[in-house]
Amino acid sequence: MREIVLDTETTGLSPATGDRVVEIGCVELLNHIPTGRHLHLYLNPDRSMPEEAFRVHGLSDDFLRDKPRFVEKADAFLEFIEDSTLVIHNAPFDMGFLNAELEKVRRPSLKNPVIDTVMVARDRHPGARVSLDALCKHYGIDNSRRTLHGALLDAEILAEVYLELIGGRQVGLALVEEQRNVAIEFKAAPARPRPEPLPSRLTEDERAAHAAFIGKMGDSALWAYYADSADAAE
Repeated sequence: MREIVLDTETTGLSPATGDRVVEIGCVELLNHIPTGRHLHLYLNPDRSMPEEAFRVHGLSDDFLRDKPRFVEKADAFLEFIEDSTLVIHNAPFDMGFLNAELEKVRRPSLKNPVIDTVMVARDRHPGARVSLDALCKHYGIDNSRRTLHGALLDAEILAEVYLELIGGRQVGLALVEEQRNVAIEFKAAPARPRPEPLPSRLTEDERAAHAAFIGKMGDSALWAYYADSADAAE
């Protein structure tokens, strides 16, 4: 199962008022395991950056001026996400912006399945704060690098939060416990004797020399007891 954890940064709060996407970060999960593959895009929005938005993510007009436009990176974005499930924190916000950008370049809206981690968190922790920072604190996830919002960094952090929300760590512990129990059961299995003893590899001369050596130890020697037991068993 392939999932893409996704985040965006924008010039504001609504594409309906002319706001644009300026950064996209995507992290790939396969069967709930990060693969290390990611997509990170900075985009020129063809408009000025409002001060309020700049204070959130720190992406200035000067920094974005020489970056590609969304139309130049639309194919790369669509090829990376394919038809995979998208994992997004507050999905209506990001999906609204991405679909607005796709509409501008005459591309169909995204039809991918979407998991909104805000809704998952509210279901898992009723009444609790469900911001990304609050969830990091709840699950003990290090977000100290998050001095400003950044799409790729936030996607990486969200991937960790998402795995906690769906019980990823607990599942891993359960698998370890299961393996430990199997190992214990294996060690506790009783040893079974062979149906027929293995034939001795000693030659007659070697057996005679060994018997002579033990005979020199005297009747009280421990080896003499074992030698007598072996003869009786034969």
